[in-house]
Order: sequence, then structure tokens, then C-alpha cells
Amino acid sequence: MGNSKNALKSPEKISRPALATVPRHVGIIMDGNGRWAKAKKLPRTMGHRQGAENLRHILEAAVDFGIEILTIYAFSTENWNRPKSEVKGLMNLFHYYFDRELDELAKNGVQLRHVGHMAGMSLSLQKKIRKAVEQTKNNNRLILNVAFNYGGRSEIVHAVQAIIKAGIPPEQVTESLFSRYLYTGGQPDPDLIIRTSGELRTSNFLPWQAAYAEYYITPVYWPDFNEAELYKALLEFNRRKRRFGGLNSDE
Repeated sequence: MGNSKNALKSPEKISRPALATVPRHVGIIMDGNGRWAKAKKLPRTMGHRQGAENLRHILEAAVDFGIEILTIYAFSTENWNRPKSEVKGLMNLFHYYFDRELDELAKNGVQLRHVGHMAGMSLSLQKKIRKAVEQTKNNNRLILNVAFNYGGRSEIVHAVQAIIKAGIPPEQVTESLFSRYLYTGGQPDPDLIIRTSGELRTSNFLPWQAAYAEYYITPVYWPDFNEAELYKALLEFNRRKRRFGGLNSDE
């Protein structure tokens, strides 16, 4: 599928047993860039740069495995509280990434969507994000939701405000309707949330959408999270028994 005849392919693809079930929508909390850099006695900015480079490989692997939607936690609303030098470095990295990767992503059928607020970002970065969304809107090989300047609680507040502004009566507000007013409106909820670096918290990432997602925590830092590590996460997903609040037939 997709608009390009050339699929995203991993240069070092390894043959592995087929997965019985592939999650349609996977979210990733890409954590551990700074600690990866510290362990190698490098500046934190180098960790973020390596993390950005790694994203390309994970996109390739996601396509190979048959994942349809990938939502990545790139920058939270709370990340503005980091040292100014680090925030500036991250913003420069995002500029660089859009300039370097957009045409290639578009050619390979990746549809980019922004999940989060525009407020607070520079006008130039806002322009690049809008350009990326517009340029790739008709692609359908893989949907890449970039959660940038995103916070889950803020998203819920934004949805409530939009519903009130639309004049929808309280008795007409259902879970289904509410979901349509989220940044991911129209998309299925994530089946699997992966967090790298071993931290055991959700960090305000998709709190509504991930209500019944399976969580997979790995101690591997994001820059080292490769195709083999993604395969491990998908294998573990296949071992889970998803109940959605009910019981399986064998229980």
C-alpha cells in the first residue's frame, strides 16, 4: 500500500518467525536519550540526535512488521521546563529533521500528523509542521503521529473546550463523541504502548486513548531500541490476553 512503489526497508533486515497478531496502532515513549549520552560521556544533545536517527530505523521496522499507525512521544508540554540550552538544541533538531527527512518520508508513503499544541513553538517550526502534514496527507503506508508539544491532560481539556464551543448538549456527550475531539480523532486507540529506558510511568501520554492498551517496558535506551527490540515487544504483545474489562472464554 502507499503512494510510493519503494517500501521503507531496513538495510539489515533479519528473517524472524511471523507474528500471529500485529498491533494496528503502537505508541512509543522514546525515553533515555540523555542517559544514553551520559553513559557514553557525550553531551545530552548527542543523545537526542542519535534518538532522532534511530526513528528512521524504527519506521522501517514498523512497516516491515505491518504496523499501520505509530504514535511517538517527541516533546511534551512539560519538556519546556528543561534547561534552555537543551530545549534550544531540541528545537534545532526538529527543524533539521523536517528539512532532511520530509521528502523521503513523503516518497515512502508515510502520512505525518501532528498531535499536540502549536502555541509556544516558533512560527518557522509551525510552518514546517503544517507543510509536512499537508504534503503527506494522502499517504497511507504508515500513519506517523508526532506528539510534539503534547500533554494528555491538556488534550482532554482542549477536547472539552471544543465540545462546549460546538454547543453540544451534555446528554449527547458520549465516549465515542469525546474521542472524535481528541488530537487522534478518527483513529483507533493504541493497542500497545512501548516505553524505553525502564521507567514505570505513563508521563501524560495518551491517557484517554491508552485506557486498554497493553504496556511494554524495556530497560533499553531509545537510541539502542532497534528492530530486534521492537520484535521482542510485539512477541510479548502476542502473549497477552486482552480482556477490555471482561473475561476470556477460558477463565
